[in-house]
Amino acid sequence: MWEFWRRHKRKVYVTLGVVGSGYLLYKLYDGHRRRLSDLERELADERRNEELIRSQVKAHFENIQGIANSTTLPHVMRNLRSRIEEELDLALLTERLMKGKYQPNTLTAAEKLELWERLKILTFTRIVLSLWATTVLSLYIRVQVNILGRHLYIDTAHGLGTSCQLDEADLIDRDDEQQFLASADYLINVGLPALISSFETAASEVLKGKQLKDFFNTTLLHDTVLRILDTFMSMGSPHHWLGFLMPEHFKLYNSAATSSSSNTEPSPSSKFEQLMLEAQAVLSSSEFENILDLSLKTAVDVMMEDVTVLCGETNLKLGIPLAKLLPRLAHMSRILLEESNRNRYIQVVQDMPEVEMFFTLLYASTPAS
Repeated sequence: MWEFWRRHKRKVYVTLGVVGSGYLLYKLYDGHRRRLSDLERELADERRNEELIRSQVKAHFENIQGIANSTTLPHVMRNLRSRIEEELDLALLTERLMKGKYQPNTLTAAEKLELWERLKILTFTRIVLSLWATTVLSLYIRVQVNILGRHLYIDTAHGLGTSCQLDEADLIDRDDEQQFLASADYLINVGLPALISSFETAASEVLKGKQLKDFFNTTLLHDTVLRILDTFMSMGSPHHWLGFLMPEHFKLYNSAATSSSSNTEPSPSSKFEQLMLEAQAVLSSSEFENILDLSLKTAVDVMMEDVTVLCGETNLKLGIPLAKLLPRLAHMSRILLEESNRNRYIQVVQDMPEVEMFFTLLYASTPAS
């Protein structure tokens, strides 16, 4: 035995070394294979979760858009139309001019001229203001619901490991969310008088020297509307128009809005304030500025198509006296303020590829609170 060991011990050691190394390599390989298998399972689970989350995001995004189209926007448009008709009522001026026409002794020449000048300014003020407010409010409400939808989704996603479901998201901070959506009424309830005054100033500046007998054709009318818009948008600071759309002090506005229904003071950093600050940041961005500019120009183009139909294509192309154009513009301002489900201006703007892309990116990038 000892002789056998002495003669073959080298072979035994080599054999044991090979076997041991093989066993070690096998264990290393088996461990590596197990880790790879676990990693593949984890990656597969992550992919399934990502697909689930993407489908939930899409469904929730579409639900939020539905809220804007079916509830918030129709409510705002009804109130906007009512307030503009109340604040810029042209009927009294028209009646006085008609009375002066059929009863010549009731108005002097100077009074007639003054009434016509006033009617000219207010008619352009009303139509350009209506176009601007309709466009801006439709975009603002979409900004609101995209920000809110993102918050609701993220808040809900934090509870995916529990029984929390997406359809329960409206129970989270419900009061602040309602106040955030209700802030779309700020322009109508608070900002409109000052907005009218600013547009009236812009219209007066652009229309200075324009006589009732002057002929307006398609090009001149289009340029006049754009110049009034540009004059208004260039007044004051670059984002001065935000003061008509949103309250400057969110906390004070929230306190006033909730005081009638609750005695509880809002927290120093309520979700309402956070949502409003996010909306303000979006509306102040250069990206939104570009979208707003493009949307207003598109809305003007669509409006010109309708005005051409109202005036008769041949007449407007050749030109018609401003005095005859004013009643058509007054009628056009009512079309601009139609219910959102019949308002093609809102639809045209919201269907623009640039607008769709802007809000898709907004929904995906809005930070959580």
